[in-house]
Parts: sequence; structure tokens; C-alpha cells
Amino acid sequence: MSWLVTGGAGYIGAHVVRAFQGVGLDAVVVDDLSSGHRGFVQPDVPFVEGSVVDTDVLVRTMEQHDVEGVVHLAGFKYAGVSVSRPLHTYTQNVTGTVNLLDAMERTGVQSIVFSSSAATFGTPHTELVTEETPTRPESPYGESKLVGEWVIRDQARATGLRHTSLRYFNVVGSGSSDLFDTSPHNLFPIVFETLLAGKTPRINGADYDTPDGTNVRDYVHVADLASAHVVAAQRLSAGESLQPVYNLGSGTGSSVREIMDAIRTVTGIDFTPEIGPRRPGDPDRIVATGELAARDLDWANRHTLEDMVRSAWQARTAHHADS
Repeated sequence: MSWLVTGGAGYIGAHVVRAFQGVGLDAVVVDDLSSGHRGFVQPDVPFVEGSVVDTDVLVRTMEQHDVEGVVHLAGFKYAGVSVSRPLHTYTQNVTGTVNLLDAMERTGVQSIVFSSSAATFGTPHTELVTEETPTRPESPYGESKLVGEWVIRDQARATGLRHTSLRYFNVVGSGSSDLFDTSPHNLFPIVFETLLAGKTPRINGADYDTPDGTNVRDYVHVADLASAHVVAAQRLSAGESLQPVYNLGSGTGSSVREIMDAIRTVTGIDFTPEIGPRRPGDPDRIVATGELAARDLDWANRHTLEDMVRSAWQARTAHHADS
């Protein structure tokens, strides 16, 4: 028996696969490599190059690899870009989820852990987000993730599907020197690439209503995140009940300036960030509690901010040295 990890060649997905291996569970990866990397999947892990929109590929994979459950991470994840590419976003994230559920029903696979997003909340009107915080997504990406949760919920009502959805904010760090974040839209890789190019990183706005004037966000280590996905899969596989949604949050958050200070300390590169204008719609602070996930999924922030930065920098510079 094995677990199918869609998007398992991506930054987060590859860490989830490694976490499955770490507890002795077999995994198989389906990824179209639109943003993932074949090299992130180790040679002993079965790999199928294909899209979650392709139901036939999913059915064949589930049958050939005796799949018992799915961790669904595949999708178009760029919230800002989704505004200009709504149809692509909905096709990948909603149609892809529908087709995945169809393949699961055809093959009798009864468990799914869905990688959702804190983008489902939009701009919360509270400093600490809980699972009860109203969802008001502000981009096609956030909307598509919320629709994905609804589709899975409705399929569960109809078929008895065991499921849970995990919402999280900013995933950083590395659990292995050969895995690193390659997104052109995330803070850590943006700052790292800027420094490696000999340029000065920029902070977008320093006049927010926060202690140091820069906005505060939830940052969680990718290895901690991957472990929570595996625990959720194990509990579903055992027939245990889980909540439909969990927030994987830090409960505290870090400011952009704190991130910059940690990067300066870890890298040894002395720089003073440039201050640019605010980005439209950026709230002062968004931080989630992880109490419910701590209770049910052994969720915890086991890494400090400096740990997150150091592991991410080591993985990125290892790749830089090899390239």
C-alpha cells in the first residue's frame, strides 16, 4: 500500500514525500513539473509525470501502485498571478481536485489530506486567525482553494470519504540540502537571489501598525509542515476522525524586518534593506493559532526563525555552488 502525493516534486511536496519515507510509509508522486523539479524526487520513489487534471493518469497510478490515500498538494499557487490568470487557476485547482476525487472514487481510495491555504481567509479582521475565522478570499487562488475544500467536504458527505484540509501561510526553510524553495514570489528566495546577485533586498512598506513598522506574517518550517501532513494521513488511514480544517500556524509571527535581520546574521552579508512603497492590500498582521492542530496532528514549531533561515540558506547555497 502507498500514498499518492500530488505535486510531490515541488518544494513542499518533496518534503512531504521524505517525511513519509521517514516513518516507513511508501509514496508515489504525480507531478506535471510545471513548478516542481524531477531531481527533488529520490530515485527509489515511483514518479509519474502527469497532471491532476488528467483523470486517466490518476486512475492508472492509483491502481498500479495500490494507493490507499492521497496528499493533494498539486495546484497553481501564485495568488498574485491568479488575478490575471483566473481560468488557469480554476482549471488546475478546482477541476484538478474534482478529477482527483473522481479517480479516487473509481479506485476505492477513501482518504485525502488536502493542502489548502490561508489565502482562504483574505484579510482577516482579527490579529489571531482560528479555524472559525470567516473565509473571505481576495484572489482566484484563495477562492479556488476554498472551493476545493467545499468539493472534498461534499464528496465526503456523499461517499464517506475520510478527509481533512490544512491551511497555512508562509512555508520556509529546508529539511534537506537538496530541497529548496524556487518560487519567484516568496520572500526568502527573493531575498536570497537578490543577495547572490550582489544587490540590496527591499522591504515593501515600513509604516505598518506593528512594533517595527513592517508587516507581520506567520512563517513555519517546511519540515514541521510535512510532519503534520504525515500524521494526518496516518490518522485517516487508521479510520480516526479529524476536523475538516486545521490551521498550521505559529501563534506569534515574525516581521519582515526581523526576517531581514535573521538573514543578515545567518548569511554574514551586511546589508541595510531599501524601503519601498507598500503593496496594495497588504494587511498589518496575519498570524494563525495552531492549537487545534497541536492537539490532533502533533503540530508544533520545532524550529526557530534563525533555524528556518539557516536551513534555507544552506540548501540554496549548496545548489548555487553546484550550478
